[in-house]
Amino acid sequence: MKVYLDNSATTKVLDSVRDIMVKTMQEDYGNPSSMHLVGMYAENYVKEAKNIIASALKVDTKEIYFTSGGTESNNMTIIGSAMANKRAGMHIITSAIEHPSVSNTMKYLEEQGFEVTRIGVDSEGIINLDELQNALREDTILVSVMYVNNEIGSVQPISEISKIIKNYNHSILFHVDAIQAFGKLEIYPRRLGVDMMSVSGHKIHGPKGSGFVYIKDKTKIKPIIHGGGQQNAMRSGTENVPGIAGIGQAVADVYSNLRENSDKMMKMKNYFIDEITKLEGVSVNSGKDEKFAPHIISVSVDGVRSEVLLHALEEKGIYISAGSACSSNKPAVSETLKAIGLPKNLLDSTVRFSLSSFTTKEELDYAIEAMKEMLAKLRIYIRK
Repeated sequence: MKVYLDNSATTKVLDSVRDIMVKTMQEDYGNPSSMHLVGMYAENYVKEAKNIIASALKVDTKEIYFTSGGTESNNMTIIGSAMANKRAGMHIITSAIEHPSVSNTMKYLEEQGFEVTRIGVDSEGIINLDELQNALREDTILVSVMYVNNEIGSVQPISEISKIIKNYNHSILFHVDAIQAFGKLEIYPRRLGVDMMSVSGHKIHGPKGSGFVYIKDKTKIKPIIHGGGQQNAMRSGTENVPGIAGIGQAVADVYSNLRENSDKMMKMKNYFIDEITKLEGVSVNSGKDEKFAPHIISVSVDGVRSEVLLHALEEKGIYISAGSACSSNKPAVSETLKAIGLPKNLLDSTVRFSLSSFTTKEELDYAIEAMKEMLAKLRIYIRK
């Protein structure tokens, strides 16, 4: 039996996504910048995807720009806005639990002379709002906070964060990495007070190599990719029409039953937490309430190294993650787990199970039974 429980790393592409991508590669394969009919057909796919996404977010189509995925989306918005606004200040605020595509981008900006303040989180991974308030300064130009943490699933109070920022100085830009949130939570950037937002296609049953950013109209930002001036010169390069059509189709399908799927995943997640915590030495770092996303479960197994557990489950056809799949294929000590104060003995004994709307109770039961059978044996591999 194959049980894929690593959906925060990537998801299965929907049949509808595959079909529209094949069509754009084999039939309507023109360059959307070409002025002939075949080029116009390709351009229509780009326009339709933009309309779908803008409608889902309740924003204008001109505020949507396509990228190659989450990493580029985060780099584009963070670096682009920092460089465009550096005359107003060189201070940036982020959290201590950001994805490497944000945290390493911040390190790059520090090398360019910017000062970055990293706000701590509580034991549930929620940002300290008082610390954020106290960190704001006259020279603060940007705040970047992830919506949903990719390791433990904590959901940040984005609207409250925005109010704190904008009440202090309306000119400070607010960027949100929504890569793990989009398609699971209802997200409306304008209502939340978000200026820029990053999304990746392959987290929502779309293709790898696809993504988009929302950039509020009139936001001061510089492009970081230069070339032929596509996408209003904000992101040059021939548009990846198959990827754009694919992510557009994924958004349409996911948003057609977003609440139903989210409720289903939350029900499955809570069931899994109830059952897995019955096992000796097993604890969970992801809560069951609305402070946590419906698809991510961080599990600590005392006495068993995460790599050992991962490969033991793999032998039974169960696929999970030992951390963020995007950071490296070599697991390192998690900054998120350290930030929430997880005991040292559990830092390298924590794995992530992540669900999709396709996950079944039968699959979860199989994983639970496998854990039950193997834990006693695996504990002999405890690190001395």
